[in-house]
Amino acid sequence: MTSNMQKYLDKAQVLIEALPYIQRFNRKIIVVKYGGSAMVDEELKKSVIQDVVLLKLVGFKPIIVHGGGKEISKWVSKVGKEPRFVNGLRVTDEETMELAEMVLGKVNKELVSLVESLGVRAVGLSGKDGGLLRVEKKFSQGQDIGFVGNVTDVNPQILLDLLEKDFLPIVCPIGMDDNYAAYNINADDAACAIAKAMHAEKLAFLTDIEGVYKDPEDPESLISKLFVKEAKELIFNGNVGGGMIPKLQNCMDAIEEGVSRVHILDGRIKHCLLLEIFTDKGIGTAILRKEGIQHYDVQ
Repeated sequence: MTSNMQKYLDKAQVLIEALPYIQRFNRKIIVVKYGGSAMVDEELKKSVIQDVVLLKLVGFKPIIVHGGGKEISKWVSKVGKEPRFVNGLRVTDEETMELAEMVLGKVNKELVSLVESLGVRAVGLSGKDGGLLRVEKKFSQGQDIGFVGNVTDVNPQILLDLLEKDFLPIVCPIGMDDNYAAYNINADDAACAIAKAMHAEKLAFLTDIEGVYKDPEDPESLISKLFVKEAKELIFNGNVGGGMIPKLQNCMDAIEEGVSRVHILDGRIKHCLLLEIFTDKGIGTAILRKEGIQHYDVQ
């Protein structure tokens, strides 16, 4: 057999490996939280959007929820302000809130253009539209951090309508309180709340780390499958810390509210979404409800 023929057979094998996943997740909702370096690097941005478009074209119903923290910080600095954070949350005064809404709107429409350029119809919206995300003021360990919101209610009707009409919704994490004031929402929190309200099959977080480690100092200790009970133990035993704790907490909340699988992926790896969802091994960490459910059980 020629090496060329072997190359074609290998490609065919990849497609065959993907088949049971395509069958299983056909017409199922997947929420993709898109943030980190994958939003800054143009090549990575293109590869993420290609992945999501492919998911849509093979039968998934994807929803993108995006951040834009680095872009917001850039514009805050441009107007002569110093970005400030308390416990990882951006201190958002009135002027910063105005900037955040403007910048996130710009990022949102850039993503819409990218999706449209690949032949899929997309609609960009914020949590204000259709009353999608209702919030209350969030405090960080008792400290007032300004216009930062905690999601209290999700009205998924607008997303359901868009999916039914075959659009790909792209959501930026701005919500309103009961007085219709705008609040910035942590994109992880927004994605988690939307996944729960939409009864999503999957929620995928694109981050700047490979996944969850048993030992953060040992790159060989990446956990590819993690049950909620084990995730709680990792937090309790101090195996994970920093920004991973709220991320894991979001994952566990989503699972306990009915999302089947939550994935933590390294968005710096090209096509990480496809590699995680359509291959037997996956490349990140999949979090599942309870033992007995296989990470890649496609039955």
